[in-house]
Amino acid sequence: MGGKYRITGDAYPRMRRPRHRRRLVLAGIGAVAALGLAGWGTLQLIDVFTGGDKSAAAAGHKRDCPTPKPSAAPAKALPKPAAIKVNVYNATTRTGLAKSAAEELEKRGFTIGEVGNASKEYDKKVPGAGVLLGAPTATNGSFTVLGTQLAGTVQKTDTRKTGEVDLILGAKFKAFSTPQEATAAMAALTKPAPAPSPSC
Repeated sequence: MGGKYRITGDAYPRMRRPRHRRRLVLAGIGAVAALGLAGWGTLQLIDVFTGGDKSAAAAGHKRDCPTPKPSAAPAKALPKPAAIKVNVYNATTRTGLAKSAAEELEKRGFTIGEVGNASKEYDKKVPGAGVLLGAPTATNGSFTVLGTQLAGTVQKTDTRKTGEVDLILGAKFKAFSTPQEATAAMAALTKPAPAPSPSC
């Protein structure tokens, strides 16, 4: 090469990238990693003090909940109509009401005792459909069964020792429940009670 510009010596210039860029990239990566670790650590501390994920715990608790049984309570034992002796009394002004009511109850399987007019204590003093009168032991047995035959009756107890029940017909007595209605009411009473659902 001619001219006044000549390269002398055995050293050649080299093109190097500035070192400060590499340092900036490494510093940025380090900062991101540090922030990530700090955030993860913060979440772990929050979980420790708050008890973790409540929804996951609830879901796990539900999985451990036992399957409820269809029924646990036994069916209620009630006496059969044939085991119930009923005295039928008429407290209204309608003639022959006690007799016709007694005949209907007999058709439905009840044992009939006395039939006639009500005593002075109840004569023309029963405004409803009727009164069931018997010993305290009849409240959870005979009253329940006989009540399925006539809705709206009032239950009263006295000091008698026998198991017979008095049916005193009142002013609002029209007719007994239909056999179908009485059967459905009895089935509902004797149906086993469902077992309580477990609280999960």
